[in-house]
Amino acid sequence: MLDDGNISARDSFAAPPPRSEQRFQRVNVSILGRYMLADRREFPCQVLAMSPGDAVVIAPVAGIIGERIIAYLDHLGRIEGTLEAQVDGGFCMSIDASPRKRDKMAAQLTWLASKDLLNLPEDRRHERVVPDIRHSTVVLDDGRRYNCKIIDISLSGAAIELDVRPAMGTPIALGRMRARVVRHLQNGVAVEFVASQEMLNVVQQNLRMS
Repeated sequence: MLDDGNISARDSFAAPPPRSEQRFQRVNVSILGRYMLADRREFPCQVLAMSPGDAVVIAPVAGIIGERIIAYLDHLGRIEGTLEAQVDGGFCMSIDASPRKRDKMAAQLTWLASKDLLNLPEDRRHERVVPDIRHSTVVLDDGRRYNCKIIDISLSGAAIELDVRPAMGTPIALGRMRARVVRHLQNGVAVEFVASQEMLNVVQQNLRMS
């Protein structure tokens, strides 16, 4: 359990990076992924701020300072590093990478931040509509099944009313479509489809309960 005196992950953007990484500039992002602790336990996570040298991570289990961390992040792939500090709701980690990989990561982070591709509820790349079929089912990895109500959908995701709120990054099945949780709503969650659909009528057909 994290100490009550720790700063929160969302307030830690201004926290100084490790001394050796101070030449890197953090950017605010919303990158989903998974991370593995030294004991090989894996958990979903979300990166809120990142540079080629360090990252601020929302995570259900923070680990121990000095612990080795391996993470697999959307758009960026595998990163490795060391847990530098615990924060309320997660941790800050340094990133070990070659100069060439750091340069590539800097370009990727700049592109991600400028394109603003990762925050589904504010992502207007695809028109959001209220579907003809409002009722569907959500199935979690462990097989638990819940009825849900679709608030709206797009080619890339959906907002749904749901009685439970799985952690961000949790993989689910919505009807016959694979998705993952990207945001908590007041009365449910927003999910992003694993494979973006090409036609809205395909989305609506796949919302049908099997």
